[in-house]
Amino acid sequence: MIFDYNSTRPKLILAEYGRNVQNMVDYICTVPDRAERNRLAQVVIDMMGVLNPHLRDVSDFKHKLWDHLYIISDFKIDVDSPYPAPNKEEIRHKPEPLQYPNHRIRYKHYGHTVEQMINKAVGISDGETKVKMTLGIANFMKMAYLTWNKDAVADEQILTDLKTLSNGQLELPADTVLTKLDFKTPPPGNRTKSGNASNQQQNKQQGGKKNKKPLNKQKKK
Repeated sequence: MIFDYNSTRPKLILAEYGRNVQNMVDYICTVPDRAERNRLAQVVIDMMGVLNPHLRDVSDFKHKLWDHLYIISDFKIDVDSPYPAPNKEEIRHKPEPLQYPNHRIRYKHYGHTVEQMINKAVGISDGETKVKMTLGIANFMKMAYLTWNKDAVADEQILTDLKTLSNGQLELPADTVLTKLDFKTPPPGNRTKSGNASNQQQNKQQGGKKNKKPLNKQKKK
């Protein structure tokens, strides 16, 4: 006895419709009479709609079912469809490959964005604006450095790296104290919720104090 395994069967083109629909569509392609092919195709379309009721939520789901019928037949079925037959090249069109960045970053722990910021700052002509932007870049570099090194980083190291990346065109005084940026502040929504919760708790406590009545002392007989 020879067992029939799915691994030995032809691959399903649209697996969500199952093997039986695939076999019926393959059979329709072999029917010589066109009228009979059209009748059988309509039966299969109705069955496909029953097997995938979620398609009824899709606009023009009948058009989608007929497109799936052509796809299941590998575009070999010859029937009178109420919709234009889909194009095989358009259905199986391969997207264009993504262009991944391939920048040569000198200090990868700072990233390519820092290098772009430095190039922008070098071209600034206004002295005061240039100093402010240079200080902002140095603070950003310190934040980026601490992302990879959780221990500590000396401000002198950041200033030296800034001077190196800018080829000596951006330089801050040696006694500059950089700011350690911290982005652990909770989002506004969480702050509002926590604030409301604390306010409610505070009001509850205050209300409890106000509504608390003193115990009546027993009258002496």
